[in-house]
Amino acid sequence: MKRRQRAAGAVVGAAVGDALGAPFEFGPAGGFSARFPVPGAGGEMCGGGGWEPGEATDDTQMAVLVAESLLERGGLDLPDIFARFQRWAVSEPKDIGLQTEDVLTNGLPWDTAAPLHFQITGRAAGNGSLMRASTSAVHFAAAGRRATMDAARRIAALTHGDAAAWEGTALFHELVRVALEGADPLTALPDTLSLVHPAHRARYAAVLAPDWHPDRATEFNGAVWPCLGSAVWALRTTTGFEDAVRAAIDLGGDTDTVAAVTGGLAGAVHGLDAIPEHWTRPLHVPLPGHDGRVLRLTDLLDLARRLDGSR
Repeated sequence: MKRRQRAAGAVVGAAVGDALGAPFEFGPAGGFSARFPVPGAGGEMCGGGGWEPGEATDDTQMAVLVAESLLERGGLDLPDIFARFQRWAVSEPKDIGLQTEDVLTNGLPWDTAAPLHFQITGRAAGNGSLMRASTSAVHFAAAGRRATMDAARRIAALTHGDAAAWEGTALFHELVRVALEGADPLTALPDTLSLVHPAHRARYAAVLAPDWHPDRATEFNGAVWPCLGSAVWALRTTTGFEDAVRAAIDLGGDTDTVAAVTGGLAGAVHGLDAIPEHWTRPLHVPLPGHDGRVLRLTDLLDLARRLDGSR
């Protein structure tokens, strides 16, 4: 499989997982399979809960904003990404995390808003930086392991002051990088964990262990640790993109984000062609605050190609 197929799979797969999972957010475990018991039968891009069929949420919207900044600024421009986030946040998106909203609307500069929020609240280990990382993971993959993990941490820190969120996003970046190279990200986990900050390594090692199951999570999967752990579990326990995303949504809880992270990983592993066409056809990504634009599959494919440098 060519690298460009994997890069497109990561970007589109994350968006597909997001749109599929959105109508089931905060619902019970098994809700997706209860409604769609026959894999491949179609109709799963059902919409609901305020979402149109195929409509991506804040997870993908923020990933697109990161991607467009990276491409238009020629690399990592943190103040520019933050400004794009701010413009989006004040334009009444359908969904935005409470922590992310506070950081982006509290009027503080890009380099102090998140640290001050964490200093005041002591809580910033949500999955809100992990959910948007598919595009940056593709972009920085060619720079190598340390560089892509460092970029992930810096982008995560724009909205999340807890280093636990930085490390989870860095792990995702590296797993995608390994997959884009055609290797097995699961096999690479021990080496990848060695680059996680020692203060957070043991906790990630626990949720990424081969015998870990989401039932053993000690936090709601809106937290960064069980969210990443659940995505890796879904990848490990299935053999294809569709089954992995189905397993992720069936966990219940924060279904759009868990499925987005799973879709990014599974898309990088299995490639674009593994994503069912009836899932990509209705896919669309509104961008509130950005000239009323709505991205569709062709736009996401172009983003993926440009982020990966047409390799």
